[in-house]
This record gives sequence, structure tokens and C-alpha cells, in this order.
Amino acid sequence: MDLLLTNGLIVTMNREREVLAEADVLIQDGRIARLGRNIRTRGAGLRVLDVTGKVVLPGFIHGHLHACQTLFRNRADGLELLDWLRERIWPFEAGHDADSLRASADLTFAELIRSGATAALDMGTVRHYDAVFESARDCGFRLTGGKAMMDAPDVPTGLHESTEASLAESLALLERWHGTHGGRLRYAFAPRFVLSCTEKLLKEVARLSREKGVRIHTHASENRTECDVVRERVGRDNIAYFHELGLTGPHVTLAHCVWPTEEERGLLRDSRTVVCHCPGSNLKLASGIAPVPELLDAGVTVCLGADGAPCNNNLDMFVEMRLAALLHKPRVGPRGMPPERVLEMATLGGARALGLEAEVGSLEEGKRADITVVDLSELHTTPSDPRDVLSPLVYSAQSRDVVHVVIDGKLVLKDRVLRTLDAASVASSARQHAGRIASRTRR
Repeated sequence: MDLLLTNGLIVTMNREREVLAEADVLIQDGRIARLGRNIRTRGAGLRVLDVTGKVVLPGFIHGHLHACQTLFRNRADGLELLDWLRERIWPFEAGHDADSLRASADLTFAELIRSGATAALDMGTVRHYDAVFESARDCGFRLTGGKAMMDAPDVPTGLHESTEASLAESLALLERWHGTHGGRLRYAFAPRFVLSCTEKLLKEVARLSREKGVRIHTHASENRTECDVVRERVGRDNIAYFHELGLTGPHVTLAHCVWPTEEERGLLRDSRTVVCHCPGSNLKLASGIAPVPELLDAGVTVCLGADGAPCNNNLDMFVEMRLAALLHKPRVGPRGMPPERVLEMATLGGARALGLEAEVGSLEEGKRADITVVDLSELHTTPSDPRDVLSPLVYSAQSRDVVHVVIDGKLVLKDRVLRTLDAASVASSARQHAGRIASRTRR
């Protein structure tokens, strides 16, 4: 069914960064067919949605996510990264079966859609990743993701895999899912981080990603202790080591990059590697504050992500935008992270993190129709300057202000109600499976 959004305030995020008042968006065959004022069209298959007084913008895109961890929200507080992984997250992840992973993914995508997100780059646990793709397939979410790859000798038994098995399962998932459902589902190799992967595995991932034309998604330089251990183990810093092995470039997204050296900042810039800033996670795990303004000023593409629910503890892009806008100001000044820069990270930056900047991330004719509609008339966003819609979006708006969400031309949230997932059933299933895993996992 074609869809016409009428009379909205459209934040295009196109090259000119146009904002169109009282304008319409015509969606046909999953794409934006026309965008402008007073669009007139007829047809038995046309649905009209009046968005008068509301903001229409590109759907938010998370550049780093762990849908497998959402069941473990509020169960891993008060720890730094390596202890957080070893004591809580890895044992929990090892407890997943396909049913619990599906419940975790359903909960993830329900929360993301309700908070205005339309796409994400996800890293799973080691096994059962089909369940995450199945969830995204069924609820209409745009997902680029892959199973975690963990073949290092000291990886816990419940998650350890051989190099050959890790590569074989990744390739099998790629064959089953990459480019399916009109390109809405795509695969990415996901070696977890330096400390969980052998050099042999990382070299093969670098080779295969170029051979297959798919992305690489991993973590780098998140925590000072991690950086020290990496340096001790491989004799190089995280990002420099990845670069030597071929794991940098525009097809690579590195989460965090809180502690890059000066050399590594240059490598990120020159290789055009994408960095994902996860301010909520970096604060909660006491990892630090990434040098995002400096990376952006140097020309590095930076996107935003929530990371995992146990280290955040939510998946709300409005929270991440506000944090990203505020966090750096004491150091770089009040104009260092203006709203337009932060909104670009949450939309176009995320599209680049997924390698989909030609398809999503802005509202332009010919692009896929991934759209979020936000109501800025509530008490907490009132009053606002009618000449500046970006400030209330970044500083004041909340996920409850999201009214409609369109992904690939289909309404997946209408009038704040999920249409492809049942919220009550999702929550009930999540509680059941989370309790089951926690009860059998030694804390």
C-alpha cells in the first residue's frame, strides 16, 4: 500500500539540510517517490496519514548494538568492562538458546521501534544468530548483523569456538541472510574484539569481508585496562593492530574508540573507518569519554549507538543524542557539539556505519522510506523556537514523543502502538526467558 504523509515539518538531512514546513512525503514501493508541498495523488491503494504539527525525519540508526543482551538489562551494574564481561555478560550469553535469543531480539526491536529507530548494526552472541534475523524479518526492522566470533584460547568454554567453526558458521549465516527481504537484512562479520580473537581469525575476516563485499563490526579501545592487555598481548595498540591486519576501511565500523592514540586517530581518518560513539555505555562502565569532536573535526565518520542494554540500560537514541550533545561541552566549549552535528550522527552517520548511506539516513526522493514522526507539542518540549526544530529534537524530546515509524515503506508503529510486535507478549516472554537464564547461570 502506498502511503502519503501530509502537512508535516520535514527535516530532510539532505546535502542542503533543508527543513520543509507544511510539506508531504509520498511513499511508493518502499521508497520516497516525491517530497514537497501540496503533493496530490489518488489511488485505491493510497493511504493518507495527516502529520500536521509534527516533525518528520529520517529514522534513527544505531551503529552499535547487542540484541542478544537485552534480556540481561539491570543485571550487570557496577562493573568495569572486562569484569562486566567475564562475571556477568559472557555467562549470560552462554546460557542462550534459540528461543531466549528470539525473545531478546523481539524485546530489542520493540524498544528500538518505539523510540524512533529504523535500523541497527548488531553483534550477537556466538550461537543461534538465525533467531535475531528471524525477529527482524518478522517485525520489519532493518538489520545488519552477525554472530560474535570468539576463538581465542582463554575465551570461556560456553562461548569458545574453533577458528574453522567460527568462520564456517559466519559464512553459512551470510549465505542464508545477506541481502534478503529486499536488502533489509544484511550480514556483517563480527569478531568480538582483539582479546577474544586469534590473529588467524582476524586475518581471515579481513580477507573474506572484501571477497564477499560485507562489513566488519567490532570493538576497539573501549577501556584503558583492555588497551593495556592488548598492547601486552600483541605488541600494538588496538586500532593500529586492526589496521595492520586489514580491519580498517570504509567497510569497517569500530565501536567506542575511547582511547585512540594520535597515530590511531590518523589511521581512522586516512582509512575512512567508521567509529560508533556510545556515550551512555562508556559512562556506565566507567570507560571514559571518546574524543568525538576531535574525530569529527578531523573528518572521521562518527555515528551513535546504545551498545547493549546491560551497560546502558536502555536503547533510546534520544538519550544518546542528548548525552553526545552535552558530554563534550565542558572540554570543547558550548558550541562544540551543536544539535545538527549530533542529529547527523544519529541518521546519516548510522547509515554510513551500515554501508547504506545511498539508501537511508536522509529523506530524499529515491531513498528507502525509513521515517520517524515525532510530536514536539508535549509539556517537556514546550515552548520551542519555531525557527529551530533541531534543538528540541536533541535536547528535549523523548522516545514517548515518537508517534509513527515507517520502515521500508511500511507502518510498523502507528499512533504510538506497535503494529508488527505485541508489546505485552514481548515483555512477558522476555521476563520468562531472562529468569530462566539467570536461575541457571552462576553469578
